[in-house]
Amino acid sequence: MDFNNKVALVTGGASGLGQACVRRFVDEGAKAGILDVDEDKGRRLADELGEKVIFCQTDVTSEASVQAAVDRVAAEFGGLHVVINCAGIGTPAKVLGKGGPMALAHFSRVLEINLIGTMNVIRLAAAKMVDNPPNADGEKGVVINTASAAAYDGQIGQAAYSASKAGVVGMTLPIAREFADYGIRVMTIAPGLFQTPMLESLPEKVQAALGQMVPFPKRLGNPAEFARLAGDIVKNPMLNGETIRLDGAIRMAAK
Repeated sequence: MDFNNKVALVTGGASGLGQACVRRFVDEGAKAGILDVDEDKGRRLADELGEKVIFCQTDVTSEASVQAAVDRVAAEFGGLHVVINCAGIGTPAKVLGKGGPMALAHFSRVLEINLIGTMNVIRLAAAKMVDNPPNADGEKGVVINTASAAAYDGQIGQAAYSASKAGVVGMTLPIAREFADYGIRVMTIAPGLFQTPMLESLPEKVQAALGQMVPFPKRLGNPAEFARLAGDIVKNPMLNGETIRLDGAIRMAAK
């Protein structure tokens, strides 16, 4: 699938990996819906990119919020072809911390946003995609989720985050198998250490040290590199039902 006259919906699209995807897709000829809880950043990006994008303030854990965004994007641009799930949180917490056991609400909240929120967007967006006319391969749409290297080698304090991202990895193949009947492909990217707002808040020395942990290249990943892979996935019809690690061969230490 190419991007000309196609419509993409990107959660977490106002910053970081999501914003990089929005920029790349628009550059390649697509129109995009920016879904994010951050209204200020979302509206600034929409103002910058102009008529090819719209911003929808969206809570991915809310069925009504996501449904309204999906409906608006599809109505505004005449359809929906690509969905990129980048919305997520990574607040760390030990299972047994200095203050006692981890609050169950913390664990539930991380899974609610990262895993259940991803499923919420997938199911509602796919229901819209099935109405698309198929291309020569019978393809109607593409879904790309964001997991993490932590799905495979999570660190101490990442029990909730790793569980949520492992869940995204685990549901990729069964959903791809199910959606094959509808001509919708499902893929997941598992990034390593990237220059996202969370890491950019750290001192430069700490960022540099983290970059040196990557075998090659010895630096943090650039969000544009994530967006490049997402674009390649959209364009390559044989990529389906798989999770791709995008991490410079890093395997995270325990802490």
